[in-house]
Amino acid sequence: MSGGRVVRRRLGFGGTLAATLFACASLTPSLLPRTWLYQAVLAALTGILGYAAGAALGALVRAAVPYRPPERTRQIAWRVLIGGCVALAGTALWYSAGWQRDVRALMGMDTRITWFPPLILAVAIALFTVLLVISRLVRLGGRKLIAWLGRFVPVPAGRAIGVMLIAGLVALFADDAVSSAFAAKLNDVSSVTNEGTHPGVRKPASSLVSGGPGSLVTWESLGREGRRFTATAPSRARLAAFSGRPAADPIRVYVGLGSAASPEAQAALAVRELERTGGFRRPVLAVLGTTGNGWVDPHVADALEYMYNGDSAMVAVQYSYLPSWLSFLADRERAAAAGRTLFEAVRARWARLPPGDRPRLLLSGESLGAYQAERAFRDLDDLVAEADGAMFVGPPNAGPVWRSVTAGREPGSPIWRPVYEQGRTVRFAARPGDLGRPGAPWPGPRVVYLQNASDPVVWWSPELIYRRPDWLADGRGPGVSQEMTWFPVVTFWQVVTDLTAGLSVPPGYGHRYGPNIADGWAAVAAPPGWSTSDTDRLRALITSS
Repeated sequence: MSGGRVVRRRLGFGGTLAATLFACASLTPSLLPRTWLYQAVLAALTGILGYAAGAALGALVRAAVPYRPPERTRQIAWRVLIGGCVALAGTALWYSAGWQRDVRALMGMDTRITWFPPLILAVAIALFTVLLVISRLVRLGGRKLIAWLGRFVPVPAGRAIGVMLIAGLVALFADDAVSSAFAAKLNDVSSVTNEGTHPGVRKPASSLVSGGPGSLVTWESLGREGRRFTATAPSRARLAAFSGRPAADPIRVYVGLGSAASPEAQAALAVRELERTGGFRRPVLAVLGTTGNGWVDPHVADALEYMYNGDSAMVAVQYSYLPSWLSFLADRERAAAAGRTLFEAVRARWARLPPGDRPRLLLSGESLGAYQAERAFRDLDDLVAEADGAMFVGPPNAGPVWRSVTAGREPGSPIWRPVYEQGRTVRFAARPGDLGRPGAPWPGPRVVYLQNASDPVVWWSPELIYRRPDWLADGRGPGVSQEMTWFPVVTFWQVVTDLTAGLSVPPGYGHRYGPNIADGWAAVAAPPGWSTSDTDRLRALITSS
């Protein structure tokens, strides 16, 4: 049997064409550079989706048009197809290496990736073959089932019942055997991880942090990220070395999942901890959102403490064991509820203080933590009425305040740096200088969104499946390749892959914000006497940490 006949018996014409087109489209540049392994997996996944779409379309065409070309014509068509697909794949791989070098150059990364294309091709073909075999086995099982049903019911009914049964079994397997089992296993693993402690983290000696002497929250109940958060507050010596004057011990309150039985109980415990430590008597009190496993960006916490020379308080709670990306998919409402409950409890106690004795009440969070903090409010007006300022870092675009402000941006301002109501309340920054735009007055309370134009956490959305995003239509932001093009379905999977690489790029790109956090806090809540040179020194400190 000739090679062409083998291919024709194993693959469908429409599926082969669509698979090649989809896989080649996945090789085009996305928001971030990709490793050869990520690119290979992406090409295989998008290729199998393309094959399914092409095969389905081919089946519809054959059903609608009964004409079948002569064997000689089909042989020629297959030879042309195979040759064209090989040429297209080779060309796409060649250009892909150049595109990846360009994206890496934009971000100041190593561009020596000559060996990427052959590895991508080998792994992508192998994985595509495995996925295709699995799908073919499922189809074969479906045909056997339909044939068996045809012995008892009319053929049309047998086909309908067979298709529904197979679809139901596949969905059940995907949900229970794969999705649920994976989530349950990951939750088990994450809960075990939560019981551990990061290397070098020791129980704090300060009574002003949760888990320390006299704390209402036990060290063991804080969880892995809570223990790191409370134990790594900068010392008075480090704070004084930065400020040049005597410093105070920072207050850090944290309540883990093991510390209380419900979000309401966690919030109440957090308020009592703030009362115990004197958090409501500090000049500034920050309510911080956490990611899925309870992580707080140390740059967000440290920067505010260095600005206030330790005379600050901050509070956070843990609502999940899961990694942030899985929490975003499965626990968003839990995150929102936890953030809303905590802020409302803290603000209720804060509001009981005489107006002149209240600390500045601030909000902050990164990634899912930004979403958690933002969901405590109906809209921007509600936020600025309830808080004295906010800084959100790398926010997912599912946040209601982010969405409404971005949708209402002034014409001509790009979505990655929108201007809303002349910047009177909220401003967006990809670079420190962005916070000075526009030059209109900026009274308080101020709200700052730090979002890199190349951050997949900000720009990922299911809408990428079927709609070209504005961040590719409004002009490209810093670090976004001019060669990036939107493809239905394909771009969605590209950005999903980018989510896993958000921290593998230099600061200022992807999901890394680092020193820009200093400028964000300086814009939102600078203490009296704080200067631009102080912000520069704080940027340098964060960069070196």
